[in-house]
Amino acid sequence: MIRINQIKLHIDEDNSLQALKGIVCKKLRIDSVDDIMISRLSIDARRKPEIYKVYTIDVQVNNEEAVLRKSRCKQAMIYKPVSYKWPQGQVGEYRPVIIGMGPAGLFCAYMLAEAGCKPIICDRGRDITKRTEDVLNFWNKGVLDPVSNVQFGEGGAGTFSDGKLNTLVNDKSGRNAKVLNIFVKHGAPENILYDSKPHIGTDVLRDVIASMRDYMISLGCEFKYERKLTTIDVKSGITEAVFEDGSRIATDSLVLAIGHSARDTFAELYRLGVPMSAKSFAVGLRVIHPQSMIDNAMYGADAHKLGLGSAPYKLTHQCDNGRGVYSFCMCPGGYVVNASSTVGYTAVNGMSYSGRDSGYANSGIIVTVTPDDYPGDDTLAGVKFQEKLEAECYRLGEGNIPVQTYGSYKSGHKDTEPVVCDGLKGRINTADLSHLLPEELSESFKEGMEAFDNIISGFASDDTVLAGIESRTSSPVRIHRNEDGMSEYGGIYPCGEGAGYAGGIMSAAMDGIYIAEEIWKKHLTV
Repeated sequence: MIRINQIKLHIDEDNSLQALKGIVCKKLRIDSVDDIMISRLSIDARRKPEIYKVYTIDVQVNNEEAVLRKSRCKQAMIYKPVSYKWPQGQVGEYRPVIIGMGPAGLFCAYMLAEAGCKPIICDRGRDITKRTEDVLNFWNKGVLDPVSNVQFGEGGAGTFSDGKLNTLVNDKSGRNAKVLNIFVKHGAPENILYDSKPHIGTDVLRDVIASMRDYMISLGCEFKYERKLTTIDVKSGITEAVFEDGSRIATDSLVLAIGHSARDTFAELYRLGVPMSAKSFAVGLRVIHPQSMIDNAMYGADAHKLGLGSAPYKLTHQCDNGRGVYSFCMCPGGYVVNASSTVGYTAVNGMSYSGRDSGYANSGIIVTVTPDDYPGDDTLAGVKFQEKLEAECYRLGEGNIPVQTYGSYKSGHKDTEPVVCDGLKGRINTADLSHLLPEELSESFKEGMEAFDNIISGFASDDTVLAGIESRTSSPVRIHRNEDGMSEYGGIYPCGEGAGYAGGIMSAAMDGIYIAEEIWKKHLTV
């Protein structure tokens, strides 16, 4: 296969597949080509208003090396695609047990089910249909269900997010492409296979998850909802998952894909002596801007005429004090949502539907924190740090999302008029957030905002709306595992974002596949 990089076409040029085939033939100096595959598509708006679509194209031809030599195309190269391969072999009949139905748990179960196992997957929350009803009820009426919410339930926390599928993981195994192809198989749009910033959207993602579940059930996978893990009992090499309703499930492979908000489970694992440690993460506030402002900054004054959709951004800044400030989970055309999972604690996140058409852009502007910032030095100190911030956020918002304009935040006082913004899901209260973050973090946040204003004019305007608190950017703990994916505590496989090995839908799903491979290899028969 020959790969041609950096095929740049102005957005006003013909970008059809037929036009791309003609360009490929010209660059390779061949008469025709039966088919091409778009490997990657990105937008280059660095010289706006001149904006280009940039393609990477793969093409199958005979005598690749000869074609390449004759073409003398400096953009072309021989490319050998990485194909995902499941470990070969047979296993006896057994049933691994997976705790958590987020992307890590679902993809772990998916791979094991396709391999012929009949995994049992459990979650403290409800199925995606009931869970969606519970979440909407919370946003509309303010009544939180600790069992079923933005954090807990089928699909995990990523279900009510922007549905972004990009990852920074250097994937040499083909797991990344495997995840994307599974998503497409179950209803996601095909453009996620090549878009440089693939996105599904929470509305489509819910249907994809339901399709995956129905398929796994047809293969013998068993789904158990409202099944909250309370402890783990290890006896004579058999690991028993013990649930709140008193039921038990024995297995020799217990996958803990529990997510970053399962604080009660973290506490129980700590009590049991499961090896784990505190880790760094980041906290901050959600910022909301008119999407038109972001579009104009990214694509130019005529952005609305270009048909490029709502523009994303990615911003980073290194503060004078050494802390990093960066945009997190940026949601073009999205909403800030109340992502709380426990009464008395408020946390927010960002979410977009597939159309990305809310008219607002938001992202978490977050500041790095390390175990040195936590109260105390025990394993769960990061959890306590989160809880303190979320409890104060709950108090400030009187149970709702507390909001404030950036101008008032800088001056350290509450807005004199109620803050009104349609770019949120969930009830809001105008509050003074200026003392919510510890002083050094707050100063870092403001330094980052002002730096970002030099990149996107108006980013730090006085009327920019802030919402708090963005505290669940990643897990505050890491559950240790060895090179085979196992904990020293018998039969446990820590997995995904909650265990400290992923950050986002894609990396969590890929980690789920990795753990499935390790479980399979452990049980292979010669």
